[in-house]
Amino acid sequence: MKTRALLATVLVTGLSALAGTTIQDKKGSNTLTIHADQGRLTIAPEIYGHFAEHLGRCIYDGIWVGPESDIPNIRGYRKDIVEALKALNIPVLRWPGGCFADEYHWKEGIGPREQRAKMVNTHWGMVVEDNSFGTHEFLDLCELLGTEAYIAGNVGSGSIEEMQDWIEYMTFDGDSEMANLRRKNGRDKPWRVRYFGIGNENWGCGGNMTPEYYADLYKRYQTYVRNYSGNRVVKVACGPGDWNTRWMDVVLGRAARQIDAISLHYYVFSGSWGNKGDAIEFNEGEWFGLMKKTLDSDELLRRQIEVMDKHDPRKRIGLFFDEWGTWWNPAPGSNPGFLVQQNTLRDALSAGIYLNTFNTHCERVRMANIAQTVNVLQAMVHTRGKDMFLTPTYYVFEMYKGHQGATLLPHELSYNAYEYNGQKLPSLNVSASKAQNGTVTITLCNLDPNTEAPLECTLKGMDAKTVGARVLTAEAMNAHNTFEKPDAVKPSVFSAVSIEKGKLITTLPPMSVVVLEVK
Repeated sequence: MKTRALLATVLVTGLSALAGTTIQDKKGSNTLTIHADQGRLTIAPEIYGHFAEHLGRCIYDGIWVGPESDIPNIRGYRKDIVEALKALNIPVLRWPGGCFADEYHWKEGIGPREQRAKMVNTHWGMVVEDNSFGTHEFLDLCELLGTEAYIAGNVGSGSIEEMQDWIEYMTFDGDSEMANLRRKNGRDKPWRVRYFGIGNENWGCGGNMTPEYYADLYKRYQTYVRNYSGNRVVKVACGPGDWNTRWMDVVLGRAARQIDAISLHYYVFSGSWGNKGDAIEFNEGEWFGLMKKTLDSDELLRRQIEVMDKHDPRKRIGLFFDEWGTWWNPAPGSNPGFLVQQNTLRDALSAGIYLNTFNTHCERVRMANIAQTVNVLQAMVHTRGKDMFLTPTYYVFEMYKGHQGATLLPHELSYNAYEYNGQKLPSLNVSASKAQNGTVTITLCNLDPNTEAPLECTLKGMDAKTVGARVLTAEAMNAHNTFEKPDAVKPSVFSAVSIEKGKLITTLPPMSVVVLEVK
């Protein structure tokens, strides 16, 4: 289907997202101007964080197979998973949930594995959890990956004493009951635990609380999350699900002084909550719908940040977008409680838009965690026995690595609109940053599945000498990797880019993610 090109102009200042958009009723070329000498905000590496919940096959038969497994492993962690995550420079990992967090009792997951108590995972399939992956296994994994630990504590069904003991167990280096119990269980020195969430989705699966009640509970629980032995904990309050600004307003109004960061969750799909759509079998209308909902994350952030600014004008409190991603109907034949779904080029474009948006809002967004790392929802990796494959979304994270810790660069973008069935969206989505070594990374998404996008890019304040480029695309909207064809969708060298009179000249393929690295 052909699309009609309309011209829109977007200004991105680095202080806000889409500061102004105008649609001109005529065709025009796509132009991008990047101010390589004007950035002042840092893109937190933690924006490229991950989330691993005790859900389906994310932990068991995913990250963890146990040291006795014949699957190649490092002390029980799948070797191929460890290598794949290291290659992403994974900055932070959130655990144990999710909904699972508010029924998780950490003392059941320590000590000899064969002696650990079993529990029923009531949220995710009513399966029996044997607790063989617990505090030691998670924090040792973080050390193995070189990543920060983000733990979600139990407010829904747990006690203050339980939470207090957990922090002491993990981080105290002195002589106490909890520290000595840790030593008895094989860990002499404490771990570093940088981030600790006081509950998860307490408006829903974490207790069905009102914001007033949760805010008071938060203040009480967080009092006992202590800083031991030089460890400094960033205390994270449970924030709203998607557009609920009242929750944000009430919680910050009552507890802002005690909050270091607050969470936000937002999932996207092409259908309704009860029928989200199929992960593989979809049409262009469903493609368009997903792109629209993902682009809406910008307005979502604007609204929630406006509330935050009211209570925290100095911008001390970070916004942690610690659950995000696509969510589809469970794969046919799978346990519906395991949230198994395939991952196509459509998911990759959605991830690219999300990450560009987080970068743009990096003054407030200081962490984001895709749901989830392995085998669940918008996963990085799928496993089956000894086999595994990387998903298109994994490759987006790999392509975007250059943004981690870099300086956000302001830019102006003029684009031809993507139109479907009388509706219009921006055809292009972009983010740009500058690393300490001077390399400028530009990530571009062409949302239009039918039309290529010629682009002329001007770099102000920089004399571009060389440009390297890669592209992620495919012939079909639903292209995806499988165990039989693990390389069906993967990045390749992109040669259709040149430097002419100081400008970058390129043409982006339809439905593509492109990264340019300019020196």
